[in-house]
Amino acid sequence: MFSGFYNAGIFAYQTVIRLVAPFNPKARQWVNGRRNWASNLTDQLAQNTHPIAWFHAASLGEFEQGRPVIEAFRVQYPNYKVLLTFFSPSGYEVRKNYDGADYILYLPADTPDNARQFVTLVKPGIALFIKYEFWYNYLRELKTADVPVISFSAIFRPNQLFFKPWGQFYRTMLSYFDHFLVQNQESVNLLERINIKAITLAGDTRFDRVAQVVITKKAIPIADLFKNHSPLLVVGSAWQNDMDVLIPFLNAFTNPLKVIVAPHEIHDDEIERWRSQLIKSSVRFSQANETTVATADILVVDNVGLLSSLYQYGEFAYIGGAFKQGLHNILEAATFGMPLFFGPEYEKFQEAVDLVNEGAAFPISNVAELTSAFNRQYGDSAKAAQISSEYVQRNIGATAKVMDVIQNLLSTERT
Repeated sequence: MFSGFYNAGIFAYQTVIRLVAPFNPKARQWVNGRRNWASNLTDQLAQNTHPIAWFHAASLGEFEQGRPVIEAFRVQYPNYKVLLTFFSPSGYEVRKNYDGADYILYLPADTPDNARQFVTLVKPGIALFIKYEFWYNYLRELKTADVPVISFSAIFRPNQLFFKPWGQFYRTMLSYFDHFLVQNQESVNLLERINIKAITLAGDTRFDRVAQVVITKKAIPIADLFKNHSPLLVVGSAWQNDMDVLIPFLNAFTNPLKVIVAPHEIHDDEIERWRSQLIKSSVRFSQANETTVATADILVVDNVGLLSSLYQYGEFAYIGGAFKQGLHNILEAATFGMPLFFGPEYEKFQEAVDLVNEGAAFPISNVAELTSAFNRQYGDSAKAAQISSEYVQRNIGATAKVMDVIQNLLSTERT
């Protein structure tokens, strides 16, 4: 009965997306990206003679989280082809040319027919779901096909449907996994409470990913020119809610400070509105040169893909999303060693909770709180910087634990 309600919900979701697609660019990408998926996938796999490892990420953040495992898998299992799927356009459209995967596509909607056809076409040798995403029909088909299924960097909370008295249908989804690699002890306890036994407390593969970012960071000469040995605040993934606090703070701040602002999404009208509200001089990254950055106090990034490398130039970081949308990746900044600032809604993010408790991160709710917290760190940021860097270093290693589980599953004869 519950599967019928679930499938009806999937159908309703598709219908709504199709109705709004003509008016919403992301919905249009969601629909267009899945059009003729079966014939396109058939063509791509026509010449393949290798086993396939299927990795699935909801969006860009989960992809970056899973990337160390994808790349470690390719090294350890060169005979496998890697198929990568995304649910969200914000993941697929940015990483559709990622060279670490052989096939990249949108995950077709989780209907019984789509799931059956997808698993039949791909014939995955193993399936790996990154952090979230529990799709009933896909998991059931994988179980029927006796495909080993792993969830890694997973995190569970008591308020999720899996743990409600009426959540048996959702608990069934979890029973289709062969192994969970989770981020914290609370997740272990919750899964054990519902009789899930194949669990490893592995931590979060994002720590491995951000450690790679430090090693592979790209030099950005215009950012170096802009900094010019001044203290620098990097604002990463900013939304309007964040700028409503940041703009008054920056307008009132009188000590020497350069600021790089990277919006979460690039919208010209929004960028220009922010620039018009800022008293200090600003320049867009696309228009920046040696002359324009020499007189600018604020550099606004109007392209994508630079943020993780921009943090190397900062002494301070403000991470957006924690007023409403969901806190964005704070570890990319923490790994470079700096105090972190973000909005008040951070409790669902374990690394944010940890760094607040350890004294390296500072949640703020308004301009006055940001001003007070930033002024304290502006005078003496060394302790917070050391704490944030060391926190990342001591949490590295989840990828190796995931690879151990993969090796065990792939080397075990299944019956």
